[in-house]
Amino acid sequence: MTDISGEALLSVRNLSVAFRHEHGETLAASGVSFDLHKGRTLAVVGESGSGKSVTALSIVRLLSYPAARHPSGEILYKGLDLLKADEAELRRIRGADITMVFQEPMTSLNPLQSIERQIGEILKLHGASGDANVRRRMIELLNEVGIPDPESRLSAYPHQLSGGQRQRVMIAMALANAPDLLIADEPTTALDVTVQAQILTLLKTLQARHGMGILFITHDLGIVERFADEVVVMTKGEVVEAGPTAEVFAAPKHAYTRHLMAAAPKGEPPSAAPGAPVVVEAEKLRVWFPIKAGFLRRTVGHVKAVDGVDFKLRAGQTLGVVGESGSGKTTLGLALLRLISSEGPIAVLGRRIDGLDSRAMRPLRRDVQAVFQDPYGSLSPRMTVADIVGEGLAVHEPKLGAEARDARVVEALAEVGLDPETRHRYPHEFSGGQRQRIAIARAMVLKPKFVMLDEPTSALDMSVQAQVVDLLRDLQAKHGLAYMFISHDLKVVRALANELIVMKAGKVVEAGPAAEVFAAPKEPYTRALMAAAFRLESIGGAVVDA
Repeated sequence: MTDISGEALLSVRNLSVAFRHEHGETLAASGVSFDLHKGRTLAVVGESGSGKSVTALSIVRLLSYPAARHPSGEILYKGLDLLKADEAELRRIRGADITMVFQEPMTSLNPLQSIERQIGEILKLHGASGDANVRRRMIELLNEVGIPDPESRLSAYPHQLSGGQRQRVMIAMALANAPDLLIADEPTTALDVTVQAQILTLLKTLQARHGMGILFITHDLGIVERFADEVVVMTKGEVVEAGPTAEVFAAPKHAYTRHLMAAAPKGEPPSAAPGAPVVVEAEKLRVWFPIKAGFLRRTVGHVKAVDGVDFKLRAGQTLGVVGESGSGKTTLGLALLRLISSEGPIAVLGRRIDGLDSRAMRPLRRDVQAVFQDPYGSLSPRMTVADIVGEGLAVHEPKLGAEARDARVVEALAEVGLDPETRHRYPHEFSGGQRQRIAIARAMVLKPKFVMLDEPTSALDMSVQAQVVDLLRDLQAKHGLAYMFISHDLKVVRALANELIVMKAGKVVEAGPAAEVFAAPKEPYTRALMAAAFRLESIGGAVVDA
């Protein structure tokens, strides 16, 4: 066991963070204190807006100064107060002694530069010399983080790597100069459950090998329980509970900690009548993308994104579609909405739609709606909520007067739990959970029969996930909706889905009633997904059962 009796590697003392704005100043963190020792992992947990990320960014002074300031506090790294360090000292420490891994590697990596150039840059900035030595070190790093055939991958660009591989490259960059402290800010949130498990195991292995301290920022208490030695719980900018992880989880003292622990989606999906009318069905559905090569760009093969998928979805039912990135689940959803071309019969409410063009599909769009993963990206920042929710009504019910349309918008917002009086605001004025409710209201205002939900909870805090799941269940029970719920979060799928299909490389590897598949998965791939999702995987050599 690591000795924690000596001086801490990092000590945060009474730290406050304030942001200036036109109406004054907002305190984002207040009186935050904790210690992190070498070789240990400290998790800082809390919901969005709790102050955990601004605390982490304060450590390496990456906030927007001078708009941000620190009314009080010390951040002592090996005795040096980083809040008083000059820019030269900070440049020496950043990327060498203290490094960071962020949530979304695709936005953290430069899309215009190769992996070789990006890793090489951080090595050269901190003193590495000689092209041959730098290249040798880059290959060592990629090999250490588990990138296959690392020498050939150096020439790749970020978009040519999977999500898990991009995050491994970010970790390789963070480890390039053998840091003492790694700050990981939600590094697994955007990843599939199996890739999450791989990244956590990798971090534990590298920590044991190099003896570094890890400050782990997350809202996922399941990860904290099996990964962290100590935990700090934050809400509204303050630390409300802290201590050894085992003690905090065994007997949480603060009401907010207990609230977080109880926040996972619960309950059973609404029972669907076997004789309910079929809303959507597909038979041997295929989406193949051609691979072209040569001077004449002849088709030399196909990427079989969806390859022979069959299903029937009835009113009041939820079909869960699960699988890793690249399995074809989102492509399947887009094909059903006729947003990409496909082959094979697709019927909605008994009518074949697979041969319809965009003009012929337009009248059917009101019955077939979608809610996507990122509500901020799918809502126009230039439109008010009233305009966003009412846009579909303007298209599909053009004879509806302005007053009647506004009444329908008010009704839809109230139904999803939003104050209708906020409808004249813009999306950036709402939280992530509220924005997702706006996206759901936009779909529901047209009173559809089928809704495709593509990862609608993956970007949300645990407690907000639970609220959205409850909302979706209530709306389904009230309106008899048919859902296709696409997700890599099997805990959420279990709370919503009646039927389940498991996809891998475009094919369905297992299908059936969701309760049966969750209780006794037959295929090794399904069992691997379940093990990763429900914490039966090995983290750092210790198997933790759910």
